[in-house]
Amino acid sequence: MAEMSAPIRVMIVEDHALVRTGLRTALRAVGFEVVGEAADGISAEEVARRVEPAVAVVDLGLPGRDGIELVRRLSALGGGPQCVVLTTRTDDDSIMHAMEAGAFGYCSKSSAEDGLIDAVRAAARHGLYLDPEAAIVVRRRALKQREPMPSPLTGRETEILSAIAEGSGNSDIASDLHISLATVKTYVAEISRKLGATDRAHAAAIGVRRGFIA
Repeated sequence: MAEMSAPIRVMIVEDHALVRTGLRTALRAVGFEVVGEAADGISAEEVARRVEPAVAVVDLGLPGRDGIELVRRLSALGGGPQCVVLTTRTDDDSIMHAMEAGAFGYCSKSSAEDGLIDAVRAAARHGLYLDPEAAIVVRRRALKQREPMPSPLTGRETEILSAIAEGSGNSDIASDLHISLATVKTYVAEISRKLGATDRAHAAAIGVRRGFIA
């Protein structure tokens, strides 16, 4: 009999109690384990350190500390959670700043619930998820701000970065490209070094913004 995988451990950072309740119910309904909650951007970091979630669902309009700064701080934690932004903000700057801060997903609160579920699942495996509105913004900004310098990435590095942006984990990439997992990890580390990225999601966001990948 195949061993069942452990449920994804999720933390909710949202200042409205009713919204937190709704999120908790929706996440638990699909089998996620809600291990912590916070109502502001300052206590959220302490809670994350204590409960060690795999994914943090973060609102941007938080008291105490702005959600984008919180995403940046959580993303910098050793072994910290992957962040999925869930917000009413759909302006270009909020979306781009959140992705550059290290968010693995961006969902509007007006989007369908399935989008958030998909975003949490993608983030848990270190993949990216953008709802359609956010994806349009990222692509439009990439076209407007495409840098004239050539990409520093090799063809294989570009191929791997594209796969990361599409949500593939390292094991999936290794299988698809018929290379070892260790080789993929080496490529990812080199991609991050060349782009000055802090992690896989940050590298993918930089690659999209600079036009190195579509």
